[in-house]
Amino acid sequence: MEITTHSARPLMPSPSRRLILDAVLILGLVLIVVAGYRYANSQRTEAGNTVRPEANCNLHRTSCSAHLPDGRQLIFGITPHPIPVVQPMQLEVRLEGPAGAPLSKVEVDFAGKSMNMGFNRVTLTPVDGNRARGEGNLPVCVTGRMDWIATVLLELDGKRINVPFPFS
Repeated sequence: MEITTHSARPLMPSPSRRLILDAVLILGLVLIVVAGYRYANSQRTEAGNTVRPEANCNLHRTSCSAHLPDGRQLIFGITPHPIPVVQPMQLEVRLEGPAGAPLSKVEVDFAGKSMNMGFNRVTLTPVDGNRARGEGNLPVCVTGRMDWIATVLLELDGKRINVPFPFS
């Protein structure tokens, strides 16, 4: 009886296969990074009609307003006053004025004015066609004082409107 042995093949792929596998892996990672970057940027304030709020409003004391292109007035409020950090706060968006399209989607995006504080967007729940409410919170800033922009993102009759409300 004759015993034959088979030579074991190495588990490592040939150098050309290894190079192809490395290239595919690197390309895959690059695609994931690009897709993640594009998604993150798409979640910031989407393109739309930006409307400036009335000047000299202090969200720490009262609601603030802006005049919308359809003739209505948007009123945005945060309670309690002053606005707390790392505690729940109530958000409300109201529309007043001539009848118009109902609120179909309302969000509030909180962003640091000069420092990236991460993604912090709250979707408000419609109460009726002219009012939406929700709850959010602000993260603590290790530098102490923080300048914020609360951008109300709303959809009216299929059109996106952005209203940035700055506060400290």
